[in-house]
Amino acid sequence: MAGVVFLVLELVLATLIPGGSPWASPRMIASILLGRGVLHAPATFEAGIMVAALVVHFVLAIVFALILSLIMVRFSFDSSTAMASLVGAVFGLAMYLLNFYGMTRFFPWFAEARNWVNVVSHLVFGVVVADTYMRLERKDAHSGDAGFTGAF
Repeated sequence: MAGVVFLVLELVLATLIPGGSPWASPRMIASILLGRGVLHAPATFEAGIMVAALVVHFVLAIVFALILSLIMVRFSFDSSTAMASLVGAVFGLAMYLLNFYGMTRFFPWFAEARNWVNVVSHLVFGVVVADTYMRLERKDAHSGDAGFTGAF
């Protein structure tokens, strides 16, 4: 769910940047798999690039959501949603820093995408994952199921 929210935010908010294109972010994501060459063409929709971007994006979204869920396991399911949101936002900011500062060692062109759109999208991703985790944990607790806590 958080991966979908992230992608929609990226597509919509990118249009608010002067000269921005909703297809710039999918091309950036696809460049992880396809190389920097996908960034040389105009930022328009191309099915092959979008498929590559979706595969990379959702694999990474699942990995990052699992990492955050391991962090969230440390919190009791009775914890407040506000605290979960704060933990998620901090995690999202850490993801942004890793992606756009740490990963530039391997993908130097990521430095070009350091902007408020990516900060907001990463923050929202973390909050959505954390809040979803807390809701699922509460649901499992009320049903008597061990839920995620028992799985880790």
